[in-house]
Formats: sequence, C-alpha cells, structure tokens
Amino acid sequence: MKILVGVARIFVGILFIISGFIKLNDPIGFSFKLQEYFSAEVLNIEFLIPFALVIAIFLVVFELVLGIMLIIGYLPKFTLWSLLLMIVFFTFLTFYSAYFDKVKDCGCFGDAMPLTPWQSFYKDAVLLGLILLLFFNRKLITPILAPASHRWIIFLSFMLCFIFAYYVLMHLPAIDFRAYKVGNNLLEEMKIPDDAKKAEYEYQWKFLQDGEEVIIKNSGAYPNVSGKYVGVETALISEGFKPRIPDFSILKDDENITQEILSKDKLLLIVAYDLRSTERKGFANIKILSEQALKKGYTVVGLTASGDDMKKEITSEFNLNFEFYQSDETVLKTIVRANPGILTLKKSTVLQKKHWGDAPEINL
Repeated sequence: MKILVGVARIFVGILFIISGFIKLNDPIGFSFKLQEYFSAEVLNIEFLIPFALVIAIFLVVFELVLGIMLIIGYLPKFTLWSLLLMIVFFTFLTFYSAYFDKVKDCGCFGDAMPLTPWQSFYKDAVLLGLILLLFFNRKLITPILAPASHRWIIFLSFMLCFIFAYYVLMHLPAIDFRAYKVGNNLLEEMKIPDDAKKAEYEYQWKFLQDGEEVIIKNSGAYPNVSGKYVGVETALISEGFKPRIPDFSILKDDENITQEILSKDKLLLIVAYDLRSTERKGFANIKILSEQALKKGYTVVGLTASGDDMKKEITSEFNLNFEFYQSDETVLKTIVRANPGILTLKKSTVLQKKHWGDAPEINL
C-alpha cells in the first residue's frame, strides 16, 4: 500500500502541475472557457463572467501549487481535502457537460491536448479514484524534504506563478499550442485533402404503414418504400477529417476574401475581436506601426466581430489608415490572446505575433 500511495502521489502531483502550468501559460484562453461554463446555456451563473480572468488565474495557480504540495508532502490534510473538493466539483462539471452536451472541450489541458467531454469525465473519474486512495491513506504521505523548507518552496511557487501569469498577460502565451502559431501556414492548415476521410452518418427514416410506425436505417438515400413519410433522424457514426483551422474567414460586405487577403506577400493583421472591450490605448502603437507598414508596401487589415458603428468609432477616434473586415469572434480570440493583437504574414505563413504593447518589436 505504501508503494501504491507513493506512485499515486507522484502521478497526481505531476498531472496537476502540468495541467496548471498549461492553463497558466494561457490564462485568457482558460477565462474564455470559464465564461462558456458560466453562460446561461450551461451553469447559468452569468454574474461571474466579468470575473472570469481573476477566477481563472486563482484556480490554475492553486491547482499547480497543490500538485507541488502533494509531491513534497506539505500540509497533507489540507492538500488532500483541497484536491478532493476540486476533483469532485470538476468530475460533476465534466459529467454534466458530457451528458447534456453543453461544452465541447473542458479546457483541462488548454489547446495543448483538447479532450472531448467524455474523455474529460473519464480522466476526472480516474483522478477521483486516485485522490480517494490518497485521502484515506494520508498517514502514509510523509515529507520528502526538510519540513523547514516547505514554506519557502510554496511561497516561491506562488510568487513564480503570479510573475509568469503577469508576463503572459502583458505579452502573449510563452508557448503557443494553437494552429495560428508563428511558422504555420494558415491556408495549409485550412485545407482538406482530396482523400480525407468523410464523416459517416446513420439515417433513420420513419414511415407510417397500415397505422404502424416503420423505421428504415441506411446511409442517406431516400428509401423506396410505401407509406406516409413522418421524418428522419441522423446520428454520427464516425467523424471525418477536420482541418486544424475549420472556420476562419474574412468577410468584406458579405463577400469571402480570405484567400485574397492571406495570399498577400506582405500582410499586417490587426486583430480586435471586440471593439467595445478593446484596450483603446493599444491603437496609439498600432497607428504608428500601420503607417510604417504601409510605407514599406504592406497590406494592412483589421479583423473584428464588431458592427459597423464600432468600426467607424475606433477608426475615427485614432484616425486609422486601414479598414476593418468581419470575422468570427471565437476564431479571433483563438488567433491571438490580445485585444488588439498584431500578426505579420507572408503568403499566409505567420511570421510574427505580438501583443499590442509589443508593437514596437514588430520587424517590418
């Protein structure tokens, strides 16, 4: 039992550290996921949405430090109670999301390892079992370092976590796991190969024959049967190939100009998913950068999900010399974790990606 507890202790501790660090690397992305959970369609606690970023930072720092506390054996009773309460809550949450099909990805490991709702639930169920094992055998958890050093280790862990969180908030995630990262060719990431596997569906056709309901199952063709047609239901049997970028588009007056824009040899993209909540002081830097870019032959394009009134307001307020085109808000949030953020591209390949505060670092 002592060996089993020791292995479980290390495994759970490392898993919490990895999970916490991945989310701490991208707290804004995790806050978007929390907003999804807080929404009316899921938990209906919308009053927490404005505090999502603060809650996200607190949760991931606490998660990471709990993993360290478990490994070094600091305050085992507090640590295990905290782990147990946390995993019980998240096991319920992932089951609720999976069973009622509420959230498609729990965000447990961010964009580094997307999990389906049921995969998230199974992962949490296994963790719950391991944490219960540790909880009922906590007397076997002994310190692995001098107890006098524990407080300093935990204090230093908290300080380093908050310093790292501040850094990624003021810049961008230190590690970019998304399909829009520097070096990726966006048009290539959007392609679907000719020989790609297609999704398979089962169709259940319902007919009334002699007063009785008859169901005929096939792969889609309308059945050649007598009787009154009632309806049809479809069920996904197996998913087809999905490109890493399935839904990125640039619209100008309802016309899709994605290929035209991304194919430019010199392209500067200004991404501001919501102009109402954008950090307006960032546009002073962007104004200077866009003027320099235009002089050097760049095409400068703004992307937003906001309406025409907000586009005109921001353009007029900062006397911007580029036009904002329309794109999906969720996609823009995925492209860059800044509002506004900046990208340079060459024939759809991302060369640079920066927070607005780092605009002077953009190399034209």
